[in-house]
Amino acid sequence: MFIVLYQKNNRDVPRLGMAISKHKCSKATVRNRLKRVIRESFRLNRDKIGGLDIVVLNRSAAATTNNEALFESLGRHWLKCQSGQ
Repeated sequence: MFIVLYQKNNRDVPRLGMAISKHKCSKATVRNRLKRVIRESFRLNRDKIGGLDIVVLNRSAAATTNNEALFESLGRHWLKCQSGQ
């Protein structure tokens, strides 16, 4: 549902960027919901991630997926980021 790109930064804290495409998710309310879910998931996992710059991109399927499944998907991505440092 998401594509997560990450790169090590020279800081101790992770930074989050989002590129939620209007092309893949045309309604503003849905884009805002995706951003809220991404921010909340990042906030809950920030301590585990470490010093990374992270950019989250959405896929078309994210627009119709429920929040629980989105959190699970992001959780798997955060684990990959942790192990990829």
